[in-house]
Amino acid sequence: MPLIERFIQFTSKYRFLTHFTYWLCVYILSIARYNTYTNPTYTFGRELLNSFFFIGFAAITSYFLTYFSLPRLLAGKHYLRTFLITMFGLYLIMALSRTFVVYFLEPIIRPKPFSQEPLLEIFTDVDYLFWNYFIHSFSFAFVFIFIKLLKDQYVVNKRALDLEKQKADIELKALKAQLNPHFLFNTLNNIYSLSILHSPKTSPAIARLSEILDTLLYRSGKPFVPVSQEIALLQNYIELEKLRYNDRLAVSFEHRVAQDVEIAPLILLSLTENAFKHGAGEDAGCPEIRISLTQEKNQFFFEISNTFREKVNGQLGIGLENIRKQLALLYPETHTFEIMADQRVFTAKLGLRLNLPV
Repeated sequence: MPLIERFIQFTSKYRFLTHFTYWLCVYILSIARYNTYTNPTYTFGRELLNSFFFIGFAAITSYFLTYFSLPRLLAGKHYLRTFLITMFGLYLIMALSRTFVVYFLEPIIRPKPFSQEPLLEIFTDVDYLFWNYFIHSFSFAFVFIFIKLLKDQYVVNKRALDLEKQKADIELKALKAQLNPHFLFNTLNNIYSLSILHSPKTSPAIARLSEILDTLLYRSGKPFVPVSQEIALLQNYIELEKLRYNDRLAVSFEHRVAQDVEIAPLILLSLTENAFKHGAGEDAGCPEIRISLTQEKNQFFFEISNTFREKVNGQLGIGLENIRKQLALLYPETHTFEIMADQRVFTAKLGLRLNLPV
């Protein structure tokens, strides 16, 4: 866990301790200036009391601006009312601060005799309150507000990233849930047809289906899987489909892989299933399906084409839309996906740029 995240978790859990520690550090730094203080009548004890008083009103100013004014201004509502209340509140804090200085602090730390301003003069001398009290308090409040905004912005960004990740995980699970039942339905139909004919090919077909189910249920739960697993999955699927169409279907599957890289699971199967569904499944003649898979260094290419008899509008439906969504989530800026139909041949091309370890 990053250090800043640990710090934010600590400050959220121990809020009072964190704020107390912050103002204690500010108080210590304020006292540290005592050695360069120009008033020779002040002792160190008086400086302790003087700093404590001014830091206290600086804290009040900080909390007023941070937890009252700033949230209302950021919310974008009632700007004028918030501005007027803020100005009046700051004026009241500064006037009370000056009143406490004159009537409570100075009688303790200043040698007598000295004159004291009347309350009317204190509350009407706005220029003095601004330059001697507001500027001093706001200098502390500015740092406090800046730290609070940084923390809040980090929390907001972290929450947005977490929500985006959760959304992506949910969408990927939903997309896979749409794929698996469709694939199983087609495959079971193939095996059912073989069983009716009492074909000796039924047992090998069941074995291949068992391997496919093992891959789907136990090996495809990770975000990325070895490409060799996907190749074996395609080979089993193709063999099952070849049993259904016999000799009238021509299928070729060429693959050349330099190393067993990892890719997102089931995307290649979905493309292959789409080609069989809209190619061989809707072509009563002699359909053809050609599949090519190559990988070299960090470049991965998959191309599949199938012949068709009628319009290909169906091939642009939910199947390929699901694939586009999966690619957008898993390879947001590192993939290309093209589909085209020309002279009764539908082609889908997928390109991936993989992040391989150096």
